[in-house]
Amino acid sequence: MSLLSGLKVLDFSTLLPGPYASLMLADMGAEVLRVESPTRPDLVRALPPKDASGESAAQSYLNRGKKVIALDLKKPEAVEIVKQLLNEYDIVLEQFRPGVMARLGLGYEDLKKINPKLIYCSITGYGQTGPLKDRAGHDINYLALSGLADYSRRANEKPVPQGVQIADIAGGSHHAVMGILAAVINRNHQQQGQYLDISMTDCAFSLNAMFGAGYLGGNVEPTAEGNMLNGGSFYDYYETQDGRFMSVGSIEPQFLMQLCSAMNLTHLAGQAASPDPQLSNEFKQALTDAFLSNSFQHWCEVFAQLDCCVEPVLTFSEASQQDNAVQREWVTQVSTEADNAQQWVKQMANPIDKTVTPQFTGAKLGAHSAEVLQNLGYNAEAIANLQTIKAVK
Repeated sequence: MSLLSGLKVLDFSTLLPGPYASLMLADMGAEVLRVESPTRPDLVRALPPKDASGESAAQSYLNRGKKVIALDLKKPEAVEIVKQLLNEYDIVLEQFRPGVMARLGLGYEDLKKINPKLIYCSITGYGQTGPLKDRAGHDINYLALSGLADYSRRANEKPVPQGVQIADIAGGSHHAVMGILAAVINRNHQQQGQYLDISMTDCAFSLNAMFGAGYLGGNVEPTAEGNMLNGGSFYDYYETQDGRFMSVGSIEPQFLMQLCSAMNLTHLAGQAASPDPQLSNEFKQALTDAFLSNSFQHWCEVFAQLDCCVEPVLTFSEASQQDNAVQREWVTQVSTEADNAQQWVKQMANPIDKTVTPQFTGAKLGAHSAEVLQNLGYNAEAIANLQTIKAVK
C-alpha cells in the first residue's frame, strides 16, 4: 500500500508551488484531482520544451498521476460540481489571491459546512492577512523580502537569481505538504478539519535558520560573504584550470587536513579558520590558486579517493547520469499517451517513496472531466448540457 493511500485532494492550483505540493502527495499515493479553468489554463502547459506526449515537459512532470477536470468556476453549475466532489475529496489546495475562492462561493467557511472534516490549504505570496496580502509577487520577490537574497551573494555584487524557485518550493510546496499531513494526523485524532494559511514569504523567512537566529538571538546581522557558510570562509566554490568548478565544504578539522594534504597546503592549515581575516584570506587565495593549477577531471579523480567534503559541480545532465543517481534511482520512466500509442517519458523520481511508479504523465486539459462527472451520477445528456453552457470542458 502507498504511504498516502486513501487521501483525496482537490487541487485548484497552477504554476509551481501548489502543483509541486500535490505532485508530492500524488507520488506517495494520494488521489489528486486538478480543477483547471477551461478559459485560463495553467501557463505551465505552454512552457517549453515538449516531451514525447507533445505536452510541456514541466506540465507532464508537475501534474503526473493526477486526474484533471476543466471547470469554469464563474458558472454556478461548475461550483455545484465542486461542492458535490467534497463528499469524496476532503482536502482542498488552492493558490488564488486572498478572497478569490470566497467570492466564488468556495472559501473555507462555505465548504466546511458541506464537510466539517475538510482540510483547506491556501498558498499565497504573503498570506491571508497583513498589508501585503493582496499584492502580486514571484519567488524573487519573496526571497528579497525574507532577507535571504541580501546575504546570499558576493560582497559588493548584486544578488543572483537562483536556478530553482526556493521560496516557491521550499517555502510554499514543502510547507503546504507538511501542514496538510499534520492536519490529517490531527483530524484522525480530533475528527475535525482545519484551515492552513501558507505564505511563501513567511516560510522563506523561516529558512534563515542559522543566520537569522544569530541576528534575532545575538544581534549579529548576516552580510554578504560575512559568514562561514556564505563565502566568508574557504567553504566555497573553486574554479579549475578548464573553467569548471569544485565545491569545498571541509570545515571540520579531519576533513580540512585531508584537503590541505591533497592540495599541498598543509603548511597553511592553521590559517584556514583563523579569526584574522588576512590569514584566512591568504589560505583561501592559496586554495584558489591550487585548484586553478589543474583540470576539473584531475580534481574529480583526486577527491573521489578522499572523504573530505569536496565534490564536483555537475551539470544537470551529469548529475542525472552519475553512478549515485542510478543506484539511488533519481530518474524514473512514466507512461504517456502520444498519438494513441503508449510511450515512456523520463522524469525525476519521488525521493521519498520510490516503490510507487506514477501511472501517467500530466494529462491534457479536461482529460478526465466526463469520467469524474459520470462518477458523480451525471448522464451523457447532462454532461453535454454542461459542455454546451461552457461550465465544463
